[in-house]
Amino acid sequence: MTTFNVGQATIVRVEETYGPTYAPRDLFPDWSEEIFAEHRHWLAPNHYDPASGLVKLSVHSWLLQIGRQKILIDACCGNNKVKPARPFWHMLNVPYLERLAAAGARPDEIDFVMCTHLHHDHVGWNTQLKDGRWVPTFPNARYVISKPDFEYFQKLDADPKLGPAELGTFREGVLPVVEAGRADLVTGPHRLNDHIEIVPAPGHSAGHVVFKLDSGGERAAFIGDVFHHLLQVFYPHWNFPKNSDAEQARVSRRRVLEDCASTGALVLPAHVGAPFAGRIEATAKGFAPRF
Repeated sequence: MTTFNVGQATIVRVEETYGPTYAPRDLFPDWSEEIFAEHRHWLAPNHYDPASGLVKLSVHSWLLQIGRQKILIDACCGNNKVKPARPFWHMLNVPYLERLAAAGARPDEIDFVMCTHLHHDHVGWNTQLKDGRWVPTFPNARYVISKPDFEYFQKLDADPKLGPAELGTFREGVLPVVEAGRADLVTGPHRLNDHIEIVPAPGHSAGHVVFKLDSGGERAAFIGDVFHHLLQVFYPHWNFPKNSDAEQARVSRRRVLEDCASTGALVLPAHVGAPFAGRIEATAKGFAPRF
């Protein structure tokens, strides 16, 4: 169990999966043997798997506890989701809810479920299958969802040529929450409470957001998929292949890196390997991760 403290807040990582996924060049076309040689000393074993030659990615949630509130940030892939094109996330059967309980929260104790964006690997546990229907997993929670992201995927899902959106998970993990009246659709910048601000960071998805935490004079940033891998800190122009707007993703990434480097915020991505969170340092060449 990986735990971080930011002021009066406690943040615990809740793992769903962590292992080899994509070939490096499938993720980053600019990957080269020269770059690999330069970074080899820190890539393995946490961020690259030498045995398979594949990049290692984590899929996890962050459980944020501050005051009396328990907040779940990003809800992973979910069990029993059909994703044949993503064999490492296809038809999962993992004890995620048991891990969440071990981290300090049962489903009925969650006050907010906050989605940095609505891609399939961030909304899976929003719902669970009961009696043949997808229903909210966290019955007492308000689900905080980016309105621009919701509208983008709603339009995509309704298009018979392009739908169903996100491998069907928009219908499985998003619409049931909205239809149950549990969703708060927000447009950033938006202040959720005294400690959390929601800030737009579009590009990877149309309405991607970052959640900024301020507690006791200390700061953290839950950045979702602003970057997927620490190599993108060294090379901010490198994009994950899937983006709604590739150039906007680069702009958002650089802006978030600059902000986190200048404020000293603890950076908590959604897919970076161990130790899973850290700081960003401004360097003469650009940025470097201090994880």
